[in-house]
Amino acid sequence: MNITTELDRDIWHNLQEPGSYEWWYFDAEDEEQGISLVCIWFAGFAFSPYYMEHYLGWKQNRLAISPKALDYSAFSFQLYENGRESINFIKEGPSSLFESSGNDIDVRFERNRFFYDSQRQSYVLDVAFDFPARRKKIAAKLVFSVRHRYSYRKTDGNNNGNVPHHEWLLTLPRADVTGSLTLGDTLRKQSRTLEFHGRGYHDHNLGTMPVHEYIDTWYWGRAFSEEYDLIYYMIFFKNSAYRPLTLCMLRDNGTGDLTVYEDLRIDKSGLRRGLFAPVHNRNLGFSCDDFRVDIRQRQVLDSGPFYLRYSSNIVFQKGGLECTSLRGISEFLSPGRLEMSALRFFIRCRVWRHGVRSAMYGMYNFFKTCLHWIKR
Repeated sequence: MNITTELDRDIWHNLQEPGSYEWWYFDAEDEEQGISLVCIWFAGFAFSPYYMEHYLGWKQNRLAISPKALDYSAFSFQLYENGRESINFIKEGPSSLFESSGNDIDVRFERNRFFYDSQRQSYVLDVAFDFPARRKKIAAKLVFSVRHRYSYRKTDGNNNGNVPHHEWLLTLPRADVTGSLTLGDTLRKQSRTLEFHGRGYHDHNLGTMPVHEYIDTWYWGRAFSEEYDLIYYMIFFKNSAYRPLTLCMLRDNGTGDLTVYEDLRIDKSGLRRGLFAPVHNRNLGFSCDDFRVDIRQRQVLDSGPFYLRYSSNIVFQKGGLECTSLRGISEFLSPGRLEMSALRFFIRCRVWRHGVRSAMYGMYNFFKTCLHWIKR
């Protein structure tokens, strides 16, 4: 896994290898209003059950034509209000729904687009989609203004560097986010608008082979305060002979100093099991020299057969000084579970595949809509 922070790497890479993937991730929080959101654009939806089935069929010689990443383009949007899911939308489709020049930082899926405005040093997100399964209509415009960037590079040294190309692009570790979201109820013909003022984050992942063949488990998280920014990124590989990638970035916002801790010692506790969630630990800790971080997964925001997203409390101690507490978002991925056909069936319930009618997708969203109204 290679790491870079270079802005010009944030373009679309047009990967052609079967099973390749690329995604651009944005998240933002408005703590005063209790609102958080996640937007992701995919050129090769790495976690698509449709993409996975095509890839496995081709790999096992049951299908003659190899899958192309752009035939599994996608867009997802999640909105949480006071820790509860308000919108959880995932749509994928063929290459005709995706657009990018490959020269500029500019990606579109249907009417959902983001681009980088170099003059304003900002990412602009324009979101507009219908969600008929939940009788909703969403429109949003958000501006992620760069607060600061990092300068860091790391090359994967496993197998003397002779490994499949996977890359993490940390192009926007922290942003000031402003904008508005309009949430429409098409059944009741009502709408409400939320003004957004908060902080955000953006990164970009890509790889030339499927994540489930290369990565065993994946931990990521970020947390902010006025004094510090903290980002951690840890990957354990399928090949146990490969050295795990473990690092934590800590920025002192008073001095502007960035410290990167590598080769972390990790300890986990609070093992949890679930029928539709991967085996995971609710408590995660890691340390390096006189630096230690403890993560408490405070609340599950989103879960699935292969991943979990949390609202987290992150506490770190440096040099024996008093502990500092931050709030942020953490994620855990176990991509190998995508190989299980039974779990792909349940993942399919959450993904709207363009041009495919799915009774399970309709039933799942009907149930979630009813549950939402019961909990109100």
